[in-house]
Parts: sequence; C-alpha cells; structure tokens
Amino acid sequence: MDGHDGRVRLEGSGRDVHARPADVIVAELDSHATSGLGADEARRRLATHGPNALTPRRKQSTLARLLLQFHQPLIYLLLAAGAVTFALGERVDAGVIFGVVLVNAIVGFVQESKAVSAIEALARSMRVEATVLRDGEPRRISAPEIVPGDIVLLQSGDKVPADLRLARARDLQIDESALTGESVPASKDTRALAPETLLADRANMAYASTLVTHGTAKGVVVATGDHTEVGKISELISAVEKLETPLSRNIARISRLLLGALLLLGAVTVFMGTFLRGQALAETFMAAVALCVAAIPEGLPAAVTIILAIGVSRMARRRAIIRKLPAVETLGSTTVICSDKTGTLTENQMTVRRILAGGEMYEVSGAGYAPEGRITRRGDTVGPGEANRALDEALRCGLLCNDARVVEKAGRWSVDGDPTEGALLVAAHKLGLRRDQLAEASPRIDVLPFESEQQYMATMHDAGPGEPRVVYLKGAVERTLSRCVNALGPDGAAIDLDEAQVLRDASDLSRTGLRVLALARKTLPAETRDLEHAHVEEGLLFLGVQGMIDPPRPEAIRAVADCKRAGIQVKMITGDHAMTASAIAREIGLEGETAEDGTLRAVTGGDITRLDSAGLSDVAERVAVFARVTPEQKLRLVQALQQKSHVVAMTGDGVNDAPALRQSNIGVAMGLSGTDAAKEAADMVLTDDNFASIRAAVEEGRGVFDNLTKFIAWTLPTNMGEALVILLAIALGTQLPILPVQILWINMTTAVLLGMMLAFEPLEPETMSRPPRDPSAPILSFPLFMRMGLVSLLMLASAYGLFTWMQWQGYPLAASTTAAVNVFVVIEVFYLFNCRSLAHSAFHVGFFSNRPLLFGVLGMLALQLVFTYAPFMNRWFHSAPLGWREWLLIFASGVLVWGVVGFEKWVRRRTGRVVGHRAMDI
Repeated sequence: MDGHDGRVRLEGSGRDVHARPADVIVAELDSHATSGLGADEARRRLATHGPNALTPRRKQSTLARLLLQFHQPLIYLLLAAGAVTFALGERVDAGVIFGVVLVNAIVGFVQESKAVSAIEALARSMRVEATVLRDGEPRRISAPEIVPGDIVLLQSGDKVPADLRLARARDLQIDESALTGESVPASKDTRALAPETLLADRANMAYASTLVTHGTAKGVVVATGDHTEVGKISELISAVEKLETPLSRNIARISRLLLGALLLLGAVTVFMGTFLRGQALAETFMAAVALCVAAIPEGLPAAVTIILAIGVSRMARRRAIIRKLPAVETLGSTTVICSDKTGTLTENQMTVRRILAGGEMYEVSGAGYAPEGRITRRGDTVGPGEANRALDEALRCGLLCNDARVVEKAGRWSVDGDPTEGALLVAAHKLGLRRDQLAEASPRIDVLPFESEQQYMATMHDAGPGEPRVVYLKGAVERTLSRCVNALGPDGAAIDLDEAQVLRDASDLSRTGLRVLALARKTLPAETRDLEHAHVEEGLLFLGVQGMIDPPRPEAIRAVADCKRAGIQVKMITGDHAMTASAIAREIGLEGETAEDGTLRAVTGGDITRLDSAGLSDVAERVAVFARVTPEQKLRLVQALQQKSHVVAMTGDGVNDAPALRQSNIGVAMGLSGTDAAKEAADMVLTDDNFASIRAAVEEGRGVFDNLTKFIAWTLPTNMGEALVILLAIALGTQLPILPVQILWINMTTAVLLGMMLAFEPLEPETMSRPPRDPSAPILSFPLFMRMGLVSLLMLASAYGLFTWMQWQGYPLAASTTAAVNVFVVIEVFYLFNCRSLAHSAFHVGFFSNRPLLFGVLGMLALQLVFTYAPFMNRWFHSAPLGWREWLLIFASGVLVWGVVGFEKWVRRRTGRVVGHRAMDI
C-alpha cells in the first residue's frame, strides 16, 4: 500500500509496527507471508526507496584536512612573521620559521589521517547478505537490494539486514548489545506489544546490524537504510558537533594575547625609532620584525603536538589508544565519567553467585567463565562428597539442560553459546561435576528448546537400560514452580514444596540484581522417545534456584575509588535492567541519590522521556545509575551534564553509543567488544575494555597538562626577555644585543633540546589526589605569570647588562651579541630545573628521575660551544668566540635565576600561597 509519494506508508521503524499483529503489517505492506514480493515489484520498490544502505556523509578531502592544520592563531602569527622576514631579505630566518610551521602541520595531518568517519563504519555494518522470499522462492541477495515488504528468513549466525516485524519465531535469540546495551541475547516472539514499549523490550522486532545467536525466524521488512534504528543513530552522529577541547581554547587565548601584544609593541617600536630617534623606516621596521620574532614562541605549536604525542605513547602502554591528540589533555580535566556497565565495569561473563537447594542457600565464588572458585555454605566449603542431593541435582540439571560450551583460547575463557548457560556449566564444574562424564552416563535423547512463550528449556536423558527417562527443565521461577508438585530435600527424598517461600527467596535474589533461574526434574517411562510440552506441564520435582550476574571487575572497584579521590564522578549508563544496574553500581562503589529502600536510585529511559532539559540536567547531576536508555537518551544525558559545565568522558561499545561518544568531550570505545562505529566516533580506544584503563588515562592526561604548563611557564619568559631586550635597545638607541637569526637559534634549539624534555617528566605523587581543573580557566595562574615576569626581567638585566659592559670594554659587537645569546641559553638551562616542579624545589623531584632532560641539557651546552666557536656557525649566526671570564659571568646569571626562583618557591610554601597544580589551573 503506497503513499502519495510512491513510498510504502509503513517505511520508518518509528511507527507502532510492534503494536499490531504481524499479518496486518504484511497486508499493509502489500506483501505475502508465504511468497513474499515479486521480482518486478521488488525492483520498483528499490527504485522508489533506494538501496538498503546508510547515506554516506560528505567526506573531507585530503587537501582540506592538510589546510586545516594551518587554521590556528599562533600559526597565523608565524606565517606573517615568516613572510615579512622573507620580504626583508632575511631568507635563513624565514626558512626556519616556515620549517617550524610545516613540521607542525605534518605531525597533525598524519595523526588525523588515521581517523575515518563513524558513518562509514555504520554503513559497513550493513553490508551483509540475507535470504528473502521472492516469487515464493528463497533467494540469497545482498542487503542493499532489500526493500520494505520483503519477507526475510533468519537463522543462527545471520546478521539482521533491515528492521523486521517478526511473523514467525522459533527459539529465536538475538544479540542486540550493540544497539541496546543489553548484555544477554534477547528472546524473541511474535506477539503484539503496547505502543509505548521501549525499543529494548520490543520482543517482536529484529533490528538491522544485530546478530541472530540462536533459532530461526521469518519477518517482514518495515524499514531500510536511513529509516532503520541504526540509520537514526547515523543521523544523530551527523548532527552532533564535536566540542572544542580546553587545550585548543587555551592555546587560542594565548595566541590572541600574543597577537595583540605584538601589534602594540611593533607599533611602539616603529613610532619610537622613526619619529623619536629619526631612524630610517626600513631600519625601524626590521627592528620591529626582530621584536616580533623574539616574542613569538616558534616552538610552541610543535612542542604542544609532540608533548601530546608522548602522552599518547604513555597511554598506549597503559592500554589506552588515543585517536585524536587534543583528547590527551582533555582527559586531565574530566569531571564526570559516564560508563557502560557490561564489559567495562563488569566482566561481561555471567557468573552464578547464589544457589538455593534443599532449603539451604549456597554462595559461589569466582568470576567469569574460568572454572575457578568454590561453593560454600555459611562460610564452609562444600565438596563433591559433602553436597546435599538437592544441590547436586540442581547443578546436574543446569549442566545437562544446556547447549553452551566454555572454551579457553590463549589463556582467556569464553562461552560458545548463551552466557546464562555458560554460567550454569561453570557453577557445576566448581562442585566437581564434569559434562563429558555426565553426558556419557546420561546421553540426551530429545530437547524442547527455549521459547519466550513457554519460558523454559527441557531435555530428556537415558538413565540406563530399563531405567525411566529423566527430564531436566530450567526456566522462569514462577512458570517452573507452577509445574512442580513437590521439592527435592537434602537427603534426596521428596518433600513438600513451600512455593511462597521459594518465591520470596527468589525475589530477594532478584533485588540484589541476580538473574534467577529455577531448575526441576521429572521421570518418564523408559519407552518414551519424543519429549513433548505436555510431558512437562505438571508433575515436576523442584530442585532449586540459581542466581547469576555479570560480576564487577575487581580492578574497576579500585578505579572507581581512585576517581572519587580525584574528584571525578562516575555514572553508569546502560541498556540493562534497572535492578541489575543498581546492584552492580552499589557493589562497585558508585555514589548517587538513593531510593526509599536504601538502594541507589536508577533512572530509566521512560523517566528520561518525561523530563525537560532543565529537569534532566538536575537529575543527571544527582543520580549515578541510568538504565534501559535509548541512543537519543544517552545523547541527552551527555548534553545535560555538559550544560552543568562538566567535562564528560563517555564509554561505549555499540552502534547505539556512537552519537553520545561523539557528543562527549572524551569518547571512549572498547577495543575488544566495540563495534567499528563506536571506535571511530571515539577519541580513545581501550585495548582491554577495562574501566581501570580509563582511570590510568585520566591520570596520564593530568600529567600531560602538568607538563604542558611547565613547558609554557618555561618558554614564555625567554620570549618576553628577548622582546624586552630589543625594546630597551630601541628605546635607548643602542645596537641590538641579539639579532633576529640568533633569536631563532635560541627559540628553536632550546625548545627542542630543553623544553621538549619536560614531556618526559614523571607523574607527581599528588596527581590523582586533587580535584579536576576548571577547563574554562586559562593555563597560567596570576602567581605563575608573576614568576615568569620575574624571570624575564632577570634575563633582561643579565643579557643587556653583560652586552653593555662588553661594549664598554671594547669587545667586538659579534662577541657581545654571542655573550647575550649564551646568557639566555644558560638561564634557560638553570630555569628548566626550576620548572620541573612548579611548587617544590629542584631537588624535590629527584635529579635523575628524568634522564632525557639531562641528556638534553648536555646536548644544548655542546651546541652552544659549536655556536660560539665553530667558524661556519660564526658566519651563519654572526657569533664569535668567548673567553673564560665571559663564561663565568654567563653561568653566574644562570645560578642567580635558579636561586631567586627557588627562594620565591620557598616563600610561597612558607606563606601557604603555593604555585601548585590547583593554582596553575586558573
């Protein structure tokens, strides 16, 4: 049935197709459940609706990405300075400036070239084949050829090619974790649901990009391409603008301040030289250029890039791969981490925690699918010979009524099949039961697979010649109890079944977040060959209950505690059920608003739907657990926290997480379980899917920002000192103490050999004991800026004073300028040790804790000897040899600066006004 535009009216899975019978949907789509569409009709619909593929996002060209590397205020300054320098004939100076700009652009371009569009990953996730009915015959076609109204046949292992309304489902389970965040495969059926049913609860729908893990089905296509749920996520990603990082804002702010200062100083220089001293305009203009070259920190862009790159390397060693360089620094200002539950905070391996059998409650230790752990009762270990018969039978039932396998690969245990069944296998193993032995002694004869309508699975086994058949059943507690007439006691005898008590115990287990399964047994005549549903409708013997959960990672518990100490809030945002999410959150130590019963309050997707933006911002601030949320709601939660001025790190592994990952300040994808879409929307990928790695990355991010601040605090006094020397010489009408080409030598060589070595500074002990810094604040605090001004004045006094004294003594001009250059370099060497800690003395951090810095200092001093004494350097840089008396005065200036700054730190520590990391963050 077509609309006015020629499209099938039902196109778009946002319609209430889940709320109406499947045969009605098939009829509305003008299709047929047994024959599907005709080939001609399919071609017509393909022409009308287009291919079943996501619309590709417009890609940025390689040239555009390269040109954007120059789109920075500081780069504009360098390009302008280089152009003016070249125009004045100073080609060596200009070449050095342009070289710096080019190196910085290449580093950034190479890094960004590794990133590809998240939309392309989503599109790849839909490039599959599917079986459809065309003209009554099953045909295998590529997913892009599928159209609304097609009848699709599904079986285990298939990727769902489009959004389907299921018309038939047998034992169907679909892994929807990439779309909904649900950790356990969803059981599917065909019954119509209420219109308001959440996407994660729509049991009669199969969505594009999800995976069939068990069973078979037939469904009618109700949405293709951009109209699917995954297509909606694609549109969300396209609509999200990536936020500017705090570092980008800070560097831009510094650049704007420098630009304003340079324009002012340049104008003052030209005015003073031309109008007050009567010098030629060309001469004063060259002096102004020298002043600008002196004031611009040419090495800053490259230094920032390289320090970030070193941070990337450090994080990679701690299992966090950074895809976008500025993310390194942003991590350090993170105030909220929104984490997925499954596989990040938890093991992503279902584990039996409690067993109720024979009226006794047992505890099970161990986590995951590794067959390690024990079963205890009131603290005492229960061995194979000590178990009561009910416990033994409950575990035997879970072992034999089971289709899963637990396998080990490269030391890592995993389940091949349903995670719940994997947990039952491991629990039985902990009591010493072995599947191969039991299966040989009691081979399976028939099976009733799990179906969502029946809510159970049953298997029939041969107990030996002439012995009755044994039927084992596992299923939902209420449905199983209704089939039981009595229970198995500890001694193996049948006892009265206290159904009300079992339901209370099961409810208590559920309230702690455990998923509860009941187990039962029945015998049938030895001649029974086929197991039928009627056989298990009544007369069963209740064996017990097993409660399981995806347990938290021990290291995640420690990492959450570390985040608390660091002033970082941790919130859980999951597609799982609220009760399970709340239980896990409490176990790992999350803090947030509590419910009336004392448990952590969990806000659901339905609750979020009813909140406006202001209300959601308040709730997001107070609550720590969010469950059953949709992709749009995850995106809203991130935006709500950002409205409260939070810097948000968001973790995710599914297609459903991609929009929120892109919106967040730091998107963190899972490397092992994550989809391509999640990884490519993220700024950081965890190679071990472990929350503890996020904590480590935050620590490294703080360290990177600390080292960036140290570099800026170290390099800017040199630029200010050089500018002041030039300005003073112009004001007094004397020779320039340092030439433009010598300024470039100082700025470039010291930045590489000295400043870059600060990138290797180790983390300070208090790194994770202070609150996050304010991302809106500038890099440099007022006390730190005053210290930098003090160092600049000391550089001015030392360099200009020595230059003037040597001129009075009759030294050649080249020797005087060489001495001034060496004053700047030597002071930078001594001041470098001051900057290793902004609050403590140079001895506090340990002299040998940064060996690259020591090698850099030795290399710099060696280069200065070459600069001073090598004839070719004398020609290029207008330098000249110096005697030991000049060197003595030069090193005395370095010791003076080192001592003055050390004394200033001591005074601040004594008066409680330390220039520490909290202060420097403003």
